Amino acid sequence: MRLATLDNGAPDGALVIVSRDATRCLPGAPVADTLQQAIEQWTVAEPHLRAIADRLDRGEGALLDHALLLAPLPRAWQWLDGSAFPQHGELMQKAFNLPPIETEWPLMYQGLSDRFLSGTQDVPLPSEDDGIDFEGEFGIITGAVPMGTTPQDALSHIKLVLLINDWSLRAIAPIEMKTGFGWVQAKPACSVAPFAVTPDELGEAWADGRVHLPLHVTLDGVWFGHPHGGEMAFGFHDLVAHAARTRDLVAGTIIGSGTVSNAAYDEVGSCCLSERRAIEMIRDHASQIPFLKFGDRVRMEVPGNHFGHIDQRVVLAG
Repeated sequence: MRLATLDNGAPDGALVIVSRDATRCLPGAPVADTLQQAIEQWTVAEPHLRAIADRLDRGEGALLDHALLLAPLPRAWQWLDGSAFPQHGELMQKAFNLPPIETEWPLMYQGLSDRFLSGTQDVPLPSEDDGIDFEGEFGIITGAVPMGTTPQDALSHIKLVLLINDWSLRAIAPIEMKTGFGWVQAKPACSVAPFAVTPDELGEAWADGRVHLPLHVTLDGVWFGHPHGGEMAFGFHDLVAHAARTRDLVAGTIIGSGTVSNAAYDEVGSCCLSERRAIEMIRDHASQIPFLKFGDRVRMEVPGNHFGHIDQRVVLAG
């Protein structure tokens, strides 16, 4: 099942169920007016939403206006981003002589969640000097998760899967990291592709709490990378359990995988500029590729068009 949110002028938009070919939709109301409402009552709402999806499979539905698509959750109670691809961290540590982080736990931070950009709107930022970078990753939306949930049980709490661009400002990040208090300025609003899909919609590509699909990235129309989501050291169920170790997670919590990165980066490329710059530092002792300039365009998608696409320009705010 594929869900989306249409812009109706309200902060949370209007929930729609989308056909598999992404051309038609039917409203989620009266089952649920918004995706947040659906997630909060998922056990009751899901069968009714699937019945609406069955109607779409039979050819019903109005034409889907892609220009009106928002992020599936335009705002959320909580956004937690992991770093579940060890190759990414290892490259950064080697390139910039950073000490390894000694922990057996998944790395995770809590970021801005009161706004998520759509996959096609311009991304306004204040300065090119901040080191503007994209980060392609997968994400999930949970139902309500009880404190102390085990990784095995956490799988059942993963309701929807997402494609995310976690924007980063690399010149600011090292300064904030040194404080030990986490990121604020270095992490502006993320962008999210328009369709949130139930794990079963991915078929065999959803296994072990991981999205076994390549994430294709282009920068200004030129291939940048297509690393595979299956190389997560921790699956999403592990990330959910980690986040819920000492607290409940509210329904509608979004958890990200961190930058998708593969050991065979020479062949498959990368999902962020910082990783490419790290590879250049290791190989050539100098970085050549610059961070983004205003007007640059980033596109992200996966085979099968499960999530739709992210295709955005970076622009000067104001």
